Amino acid sequence: MIPPLLLESLQHVEGFDKSLFEAVHLSGEQVTSIRFNPAKKAMLTKEGKPIPWCPHGYYLPQRPSFTFDPIFHAGGYYVQEASSMFLWEVLKQTIGINTTGLKVLDLCAAPGGKSTLLASYFADGLIVSNEVIKARASVLVENITKWGSSNVVVTNNDPAHFKALENYFDVIVIDAPCSGSGLFRRDPSAIEEWSENNVRLCSQRQERIVADILPCLKQGGTLIYSTCSYSKEEDEEVLDKLTTSHSFESNRIILQDSWGIIETQSEEKAAYGYRFYPYLTQGEGFFIAAFTKQDGGAEGYYPEQKLPLPNKIEQETINNFIAIPQNYSLFKQGEAIKAVPTEFLTALQVLAKQLYIKKAGIEIGTIKGKDVIPHHELAMSYLPLNHFNTLELNELQALQYLRRQDLFIESKTGWNLIVYCGLPLGWAKVLPNRMNNYYPQAWRILKD
Repeated sequence: MIPPLLLESLQHVEGFDKSLFEAVHLSGEQVTSIRFNPAKKAMLTKEGKPIPWCPHGYYLPQRPSFTFDPIFHAGGYYVQEASSMFLWEVLKQTIGINTTGLKVLDLCAAPGGKSTLLASYFADGLIVSNEVIKARASVLVENITKWGSSNVVVTNNDPAHFKALENYFDVIVIDAPCSGSGLFRRDPSAIEEWSENNVRLCSQRQERIVADILPCLKQGGTLIYSTCSYSKEEDEEVLDKLTTSHSFESNRIILQDSWGIIETQSEEKAAYGYRFYPYLTQGEGFFIAAFTKQDGGAEGYYPEQKLPLPNKIEQETINNFIAIPQNYSLFKQGEAIKAVPTEFLTALQVLAKQLYIKKAGIEIGTIKGKDVIPHHELAMSYLPLNHFNTLELNELQALQYLRRQDLFIESKTGWNLIVYCGLPLGWAKVLPNRMNNYYPQAWRILKD
């Protein structure tokens, strides 16, 4: 049952219809949508209908078992709510297509839906994907790794920790923690957790998060704020407080009537926001708004933490193992050797000085004697791996591999790139009498 206090609070909100709202939540209808990874070019193996505001998004006619789809584990697509994919259209209308070198912060990033979208949109920019909760940050690392981008840095910090990076980012996305009323249809358990008090607490937390991070956005930069809540206290009222306390210009997004998205304006400052109702759009409840920062300044001086570099022998060993593209630089983290686009090496050193970094660049592997033990990140990455022997598996074999079970397949000795439908799944080392499965233990499929 939808909380009566929520229904009462929405009576005068633009686009709200109580009878339609209750009916869609009682219908039991579920919407399943995925967003393909444009860099991995996975084939659309299931019948899908395009999502109009995201070129890589598709609706599926029913929800399959993604756990048992090897293409999902290969990072061929991400399972993301369709309304959230509207971020792509907002970026297109506010940022445009010239994204070279832009630095983008996804502040509340786990589990990674918006970060993977940002990594695809800003393919030639730098994404800082942050999550404050440690356990959720580990899930974020897994999803970013599977997506394969080398331009994403995953951090595990409170928003207040970014204060030294004043005027640093060109774009900041805040998908703020919220009371979750927009997810009632998909997750009925969220109904039990909803309360007016929780809405107030979330609103206060959202204001603190926004206030902490705004100095990090440079003048002329773009702020995108979103929630999965219907409550005005978490949506339009936050926009009013934002534009009252800071110098921001609200961005209006051009909508197509067929999308069913409702444009609203906040009461005090007439800031534009966009509401998604599940009886008007094919998706869950969502709210999003975009702003341009009017004050602030350009980047200043930021101290750096120099990253350890491989020694000459280590460099030669790696070069003999894989041809690192010329526009990449190597660095070390412990025994691990990693690669990052050279244009972002300085930025990475700045971030390393201020933040706790969980993942940066692509981990190539570790050196054991004269051998390189390749890391799973390398298999998932977009780096050229054509010189490795590839072992193409069928679906049954691929699921065995993803369960980290033994495989008995003849192949060349040495490191083999395990592939399904042309997409790498990970590594196996073939020895004269056996094959060692190197799929990450923590990520293996546990279900039968």
